Amino acid sequence: MLQHASATGILRTILIILLVYYGLKIISRIFAPVLIKYFAKKASERFGGQFNTHQTQRKDTARKEGEITIDRMPNTKTSNKDVGEYVDYEEID
Repeated sequence: MLQHASATGILRTILIILLVYYGLKIISRIFAPVLIKYFAKKASERFGGQFNTHQTQRKDTARKEGEITIDRMPNTKTSNKDVGEYVDYEEID
């Protein structure tokens, strides 16, 4: 059973597709700036909050000039003398 498309059906489908396309285009032009401003505001609040907390931490830990503080101890590596002996080598050209 084959069904044949009528000319009015094809035109109606094309018209609906065009209306949806142009409708979305117009709506996106209206709402896109609003959405971009909203996301930019949220991002600036988030990054600004991180910046402000960093600045307050920095002010709290302000030190006098010449004062020495150690934040963490450096990693000290101990060598194991029982690993083996050193073998000298020569490069062959």
